[in-house]
Amino acid sequence: MDVYLPIANLSVNGLIIVLLGGATGFLSGMFGVGGGFLTTPLLIFYGIPPTVAAASAASQVTGASVSGAVYHARRKGIDYQMGAMMIAGGIVGTGIGAFLFRLLQALGQIDVAISILYVVILAGVGIKMAIEAVPELLADRFERLKRAPSKRRHHPLFTSLPGRYRFYRSGLYISPLAPMLVGMAVGTLTMLMGIGGGFLLVPLMLYGLGMSAAVVVGTSLFQILFTTIATTMMHALTTNAVDIVLAALLLLGSVSGAQIGAKFASAAKPELLRVVLAVIVLLVALFMAAGLTYRPREIFTVAPL
Repeated sequence: MDVYLPIANLSVNGLIIVLLGGATGFLSGMFGVGGGFLTTPLLIFYGIPPTVAAASAASQVTGASVSGAVYHARRKGIDYQMGAMMIAGGIVGTGIGAFLFRLLQALGQIDVAISILYVVILAGVGIKMAIEAVPELLADRFERLKRAPSKRRHHPLFTSLPGRYRFYRSGLYISPLAPMLVGMAVGTLTMLMGIGGGFLLVPLMLYGLGMSAAVVVGTSLFQILFTTIATTMMHALTTNAVDIVLAALLLLGSVSGAQIGAKFASAAKPELLRVVLAVIVLLVALFMAAGLTYRPREIFTVAPL
């Protein structure tokens, strides 16, 4: 079933795009990530221009996040106060990201910049998550690897921030500036890379802010929902790279996929989920790095209007 994408200016197999949306929706509900970190690279591999892939994937992540966030809200797995602080920072971050996107686009380097960002960030996050999660998973099988559970600690960068506020659902007493800074960083990357930011947000919430694991996934999806809405609007107003047909096809699969993923997440061990996510992140980084080393079949980019 061939479908024409007006902004990307090419025809694609609609069924493949829908299945891709279902796969990323499944990841959204299962790991608390928007799925954009996988959607954008796969769209690029399929032949979609990177700028269109990044802008359209952000709108698809919104739909996947709605479905997953509703499920976790019913289970009372969202810290709305923490999420609100992250959303405030995320909206500011989208403005910063829009400026950088237009600058790199004008310089003709946006496609390369998107690929390099994926390789560097995904590799770093994947390695960090694997180092943290693998020993915990193996400890269940090997007695000698077992250790006393460590107390959740805030990163020194966040403990030095002024002002304190109690986030009851997360079990934290930290400065509201900490989640705002996290949201700002993720918002900037969402604008540049078309990601929901969950693959980066979840580790930051766990290991940086020290949030309770019980509310990390739901709060991540809650923040991603509003940040990607702001990102899609910003792209539509500034870069004109959102392909509504492509986004609609992705949404068809992602909404149902997120519900299935959320059900799997509630039944699986958290340590196993983190190891699986780390492996997926590292594989995507490896493929993106390989893509930077060979000449593409078609050399083109989407120029600013």
